[in-house]
Amino acid sequence: MGRGLNKVMIIGYLGRDPEMRYTPSGRPVTSFSVATTRTWTSAEGERREETEWFNVVAWGTLAEICKTHLSKNQQVYVEGRLQTRGWEDETGKKHFRTELVANEMILLGDRRREQHGIDDIDYSEDDADHGDYAF
Repeated sequence: MGRGLNKVMIIGYLGRDPEMRYTPSGRPVTSFSVATTRTWTSAEGERREETEWFNVVAWGTLAEICKTHLSKNQQVYVEGRLQTRGWEDETGKKHFRTELVANEMILLGDRRREQHGIDDIDYSEDDADHGDYAF
């Protein structure tokens, strides 16, 4: 079978503060949402705008960094891969969720950063094998 590629890069704004939890084995996992907006001009010359929301999950050290340094409305670059997971609720209904599993995060346009004189900060997660998780 040939090689595949699953790589996603987004720049957007956090829709909520990150939430950090721990797996039963004690591994930290942080989740947050990022909105990306694209604009274009229609054939009629009308300006259009569309927003896409991404569910982002970060693991390990990167999860801790995201929880500490990110907050709602902050601009961020996130790089990783798409993953869809499924589960059944207590009534037997099946649910699916597609997430961007982050392996890199860069803070952009942070007001706190400007106040403290810190340049854009690049955080990476070197451990690519995150395994399964449950909350």
